[in-house]
Amino acid sequence: MKIFITGATGFIGKYLVAKFLDEGNFVTINLRNEKKSPFDINQVNTYNLNYEDIEGDIQFFKREKFDGIIHLASLYITTHTPADINKLIESNIKLGSHILECATQANVKWFINTGTFWQNYENAVYSPVNLYAATKQAFESIAQYYIDTDKIKFVTLRLCDTYGPNDTRSKIFNLWNRVAKTGETLDMSPGEQLIDISYIDDVISAFTLLANQLNDNNTIIVNGSVYAVRAQKRYTLKQLKDIFEKSTHSKLKINWGTRPYRDKEVMIPWENGAVVPGWRPLIDIENGIKKIFE
Repeated sequence: MKIFITGATGFIGKYLVAKFLDEGNFVTINLRNEKKSPFDINQVNTYNLNYEDIEGDIQFFKREKFDGIIHLASLYITTHTPADINKLIESNIKLGSHILECATQANVKWFINTGTFWQNYENAVYSPVNLYAATKQAFESIAQYYIDTDKIKFVTLRLCDTYGPNDTRSKIFNLWNRVAKTGETLDMSPGEQLIDISYIDDVISAFTLLANQLNDNNTIIVNGSVYAVRAQKRYTLKQLKDIFEKSTHSKLKINWGTRPYRDKEVMIPWENGAVVPGWRPLIDIENGIKKIFE
């Protein structure tokens, strides 16, 4: 396959590019001018999309004849300020729309979009937890035009939480690992919210399986479908803390309930999405944590 990937320098993107290369695919990534590619330039091509020259980008897509696109790039902001609105729209709506138009003009066969479970507060068909989730949904609404006109096969893979080795994001396991080493006390919410968190290898296998099915024009994948990546089992935050301590042989000092739940705290992650046909998670939480910290 010949694939164009956005967000390739992020946590998930780096693993995804490596997996596609291992499988013998040709990968081009979108790379902004100020960024440096983390990949071997002899293995991964780079390109810088230009909002001001969509015709130039269309010609690039036509020349390259990509089979498909995986769109990981987004701006994640938990609680926005007024100054964040333009950046959210640029990253989460405008970029995807720009690429989707280029792809359809160049007759690219398929497009995998990345969504978030925060689009489905309290399991609603659509109820955004925050403006970030609203912009992710807005792009899916724009894509519906391309789906309805059958210009491209467009599907969304909606993610819950993710974790794995070499993760530099400010995520819960990194936070807990730090405070376990320092011995400091951590103030947290009451901790009764359910956490759905998937190991990176399971996340990557969902993307690659879906990409291969789309590339093979498998009729089981219906245009416009939304799929979910889900963990083997969900735990409350308190239960997750106990598993972390056991798996890392550490002890955490946590003051439960000293911080309130956030507005629209997700107590039960989205449950209504079907997984990619043929996919299932393989890494349980205990072994996943051990893989990181041992």
